[in-house]
Amino acid sequence: MGMMKRFDERADLMGRMMRTVGAADGMPADVTLGNTLRSAAQRCLGCEKPEACSHWLDDHQDGAARAPDYCPNADLFAEWSARAQG
Repeated sequence: MGMMKRFDERADLMGRMMRTVGAADGMPADVTLGNTLRSAAQRCLGCEKPEACSHWLDDHQDGAARAPDYCPNADLFAEWSARAQG
């Protein structure tokens, strides 16, 4: 797979995961957000389970409480999801 296609695939998976677990609504609006998102994208890019992630997302289209344990950003997304819930 070409590098640009891989970037696009992983960006799509990360965005879907953030929306599915409610993390997108809880991102902190502070100066660290850019760096935190870059780090999260790097972890996603290095993940060895994109197919499992895609299948998991397909199975949880109505939302989920938490990202699967193999997600390298599960803890970060859980933190942001908790922020969104108040």
